[in-house]
Amino acid sequence: MRLGREGVISVSEPSHAPAHPGLPVDENRLEQLITEAQTALPVELPALADQCASALGLGTALIYLVDLQQRLLIPLGEAWEPLSVDHSSAGWAYRTVSPRVVDADEGLIVWMPLVDGAERLGVLAVRTASLDGVLMRRSRMLACLSAMMISSKRAYSDWLAARTRTAAMGLPAEMLRTFLPPRTIGSSRCVSTAVLEPAYGIAGDAFDHSVAKNELHTMILDGMGHDLIAGLTTSVAMAAARNARRGGGDLADVVGSVDQALAQWLPDHFCTGVLCRLSAETGMLRWVNCGHPPPLLVRDGRVLAGALDSPPQPPIGLAGPLAPATRQVHETKLEPGDCVLLYTDGVVEARDADGAEFGLDRFTDFIIRSNAAGERPAEVLRLLIHAILDYQRNRLRDDATILLFEWRPQYQ
Repeated sequence: MRLGREGVISVSEPSHAPAHPGLPVDENRLEQLITEAQTALPVELPALADQCASALGLGTALIYLVDLQQRLLIPLGEAWEPLSVDHSSAGWAYRTVSPRVVDADEGLIVWMPLVDGAERLGVLAVRTASLDGVLMRRSRMLACLSAMMISSKRAYSDWLAARTRTAAMGLPAEMLRTFLPPRTIGSSRCVSTAVLEPAYGIAGDAFDHSVAKNELHTMILDGMGHDLIAGLTTSVAMAAARNARRGGGDLADVVGSVDQALAQWLPDHFCTGVLCRLSAETGMLRWVNCGHPPPLLVRDGRVLAGALDSPPQPPIGLAGPLAPATRQVHETKLEPGDCVLLYTDGVVEARDADGAEFGLDRFTDFIIRSNAAGERPAEVLRLLIHAILDYQRNRLRDDATILLFEWRPQYQ
């Protein structure tokens, strides 16, 4: 086996590889550690990962989690320095969701992506004296185990949340982020991913996505205003939509429930939004657009102009005579590989120093070029939201939210 200074290696991994003769697995110790992990404090995860590495016949291990804006990989070991997502071997593993192997003092470091379902959490650094197919597979097993340990703790751990922040968070953003789902979800047939900025100062924008049986549900919202009430409006809207979905309501029922909830609890506030439901089996897409920019359909490297346009409907939450009697649901059949983009107006209305808008053409061109380069959907949006921030010198005048979902039955 030959290894460059920062080379990616390909190691054969037979499905039933024999135990490594020099580095046996301590199965009893590994079982004990996995049991301990169920009740361990989040702050104990770094030590647990390190001990699991030893039980697997590896060297040491260190967990890095990506920060809220996906610019840095932050070690859970507080004595270590963060690494750049864009300019490090660790970042390469994160961006590509592929292992990266580099030379290190007296051995090698294997950078393994940490993934929870379809969501990228960070990377795992495994230090080992040597490497072959068996040890590579054990490193991957350790990464999977570490990702599961993190996922089981982060929903209730302030420490893990604080470690991935690089700035103070405003109260409206804190409230909204409590309601948001993971950035990326998916299955073998479809994937949905989203980004939202300003990460620490959002107010009225929000997104939601979920999978129920063979359907993907997606939603993007833009609340009226830029304060705590705007965040409360979209939070109530998300809660009402989830309540109706989980009760078995169809798409029209879901939008109607959100209308009623806002009219009842926040009668002077409303939001625009798009709600979609995609059949992962057939590719049938149904959507309702409530006063929001129309979704965009990307097929075969180009935007199909007007493909998902629909007659205007009022925003969500209007009460009295302004409230619509019924919501019109539209539908179309997607083709394998189709991508649908939902976005808020803050995305295309971002302005540079001369006042020029980022614009819809620049927005869609970025998506198309990134897709053509083979980037994964989550990486496409990470790069795009950073481009928008850079365009406006990291000072957005409005919240900017993008959600992209893709139907890909050919990957089943």
